[in-house]
Amino acid sequence: MTSRCPALFISAPASHQGKTTITAGLARLYRRNGKKVRVFKTGPDFLDPMILQQASGAPVYQLDLWMGGEAHCRELLALAAQESDVILVEGVMGLFDGQPSSADLASLFGIPVLAVVDGSAMAQTFGAIAYGLANYRAGLPFAGVLANRVGGEYHAKLLADSLPQGMMFYGAVPPENDFELPHRHLGLWQAEEIQDLDQRLEKCADALARTQLNTIPEAVDFDALTPSALPQALKGVRIAVARDAAFAFIYQANLDILQAMGAELRFFSPLADRQLPEADSLYLPGGYPELHLAHLQQNTGMKEAIRAHHAAGKPTLAECGGMLYLLQSLTTHDGEQGQLVGLLPGQAVMQKHLTALALQKVVLPEGELRGHTYHHSRLESPLPAIARGECPNSGKTAEGIFRDRCLTASYVHFYFPSNPQAVARLFQP
Repeated sequence: MTSRCPALFISAPASHQGKTTITAGLARLYRRNGKKVRVFKTGPDFLDPMILQQASGAPVYQLDLWMGGEAHCRELLALAAQESDVILVEGVMGLFDGQPSSADLASLFGIPVLAVVDGSAMAQTFGAIAYGLANYRAGLPFAGVLANRVGGEYHAKLLADSLPQGMMFYGAVPPENDFELPHRHLGLWQAEEIQDLDQRLEKCADALARTQLNTIPEAVDFDALTPSALPQALKGVRIAVARDAAFAFIYQANLDILQAMGAELRFFSPLADRQLPEADSLYLPGGYPELHLAHLQQNTGMKEAIRAHHAAGKPTLAECGGMLYLLQSLTTHDGEQGQLVGLLPGQAVMQKHLTALALQKVVLPEGELRGHTYHHSRLESPLPAIARGECPNSGKTAEGIFRDRCLTASYVHFYFPSNPQAVARLFQP
């Protein structure tokens, strides 16, 4: 079965060109024009999708050919095409960066690429960059270019006139003074932290409404695959899932997989709740525990509840920030040290620079899982690793996986669709 739906792939020559802002602004523009918008994010990202979800009003899923595979990505796109009026896909890094790259994804599914180029510090070189993006790879479905952070009409004309004949110039967007999205060490702020986010999105949509992007893009054919039925391996299993400002790095696809296998999800907040909900298993995803250290330390009721859960022999999966929460202590950049749950011996110390960024393949006793790691902390623990991650791009990062009875913890954010059966074994009581 084939579904047709207008679609656009928003990419750039590099990071920090304004891809997320433009994608979010487009989603808000089409949404307020009465269209049902679905947005996807290329690669393993948690923060951009939060912004894009608020802009579009619909859940945002990741498209990653390595973590999820082609069939999984095809299924997500086909489903979106059946139920929406327009699909937007935000790329990752530069158009050709990484293996697989945004260009690989756009070419595979035939989604036209809009290149967002920061024109703030250039004139005619803008045309050379646009030409290179369009022609570096034969067969790339290239739609055209949008100039971002442009200083005025004369500047915009210089940029437009620099383009090779026949290349589509979608227009120019002014500097993001009124709608720039704030950043911190792991990327954008979480959507709920930006109090005026809707106002920023509206201003960006206003700017884009004055460009050629005010018109819905061309339709693309998306071929559906018949999804394989998942076994009800978690039927009746109650999984407590941490979700608040400190623990918010959760793939929507992970939650979908757990529910598709029969699990009942019970959300709670380690910041606000004193007790765990009644549950058979526990999922502690990543996030920003270092930004909420005092509250997490002071919530002795929750720490005791998690220790009791573990003492009862119930499964726990802790990823990145979730793992840090289970250590004896965590120290911030400023030297503040918090005493945490203490189920894992050792401590972590926040670093001023990135300590790991890599895709990871991990072979556990339950099966192979794929995911990624991205953190600014350094772990010191006597625990031996039961397994280590492997980077598919020949990188040196090899995150350790730690286990104490039914507790599995690591820096790796696992992508559950990569192996649902292995995930089920991790959560089965």
